[in-house]
Amino acid sequence: MKILMVCLGNICRSPLAHGILQHIADSKNLGWEVDSAGTGDWHVGQCPDRRSIAVAKKYGVDISTQKAQHFTTALFDKYDRIFVMDRNNYRDVLRLAQNEEQRAKVSLFLDDDIVPDPYYDDALFEPVYSMVEKRCQQLLEQLSK
Repeated sequence: MKILMVCLGNICRSPLAHGILQHIADSKNLGWEVDSAGTGDWHVGQCPDRRSIAVAKKYGVDISTQKAQHFTTALFDKYDRIFVMDRNNYRDVLRLAQNEEQRAKVSLFLDDDIVPDPYYDDALFEPVYSMVEKRCQQLLEQLSK
């Protein structure tokens, strides 16, 4: 299973989802490949936000070696599932899809809600981590059946 997590800049939400799901999948020896990308390109090559790194580390997940990448159409063919953190990025990803097969791979990370962007509010990193971790546990169960 190859899974891609997508947010705007690929420095806060999607790196957390990437790191948490990879950590859980590795602990179960599933052999999954999880990665992340951003619909914006201004952070390409940068590590995740220091606050995302800190909250992940607090719970035993190391995301410090991740590097931000820009979401491109080539990523549709590389991944089985693409999970997007909010509706704006969902629309941006779908706009790049070239066919129904690619569109079918794309889902909101939370089925009917969005993961709030904590970038401008330090107090949101902890609740976002909890929200993402809970959803990653659910995804693991759903996708490993």
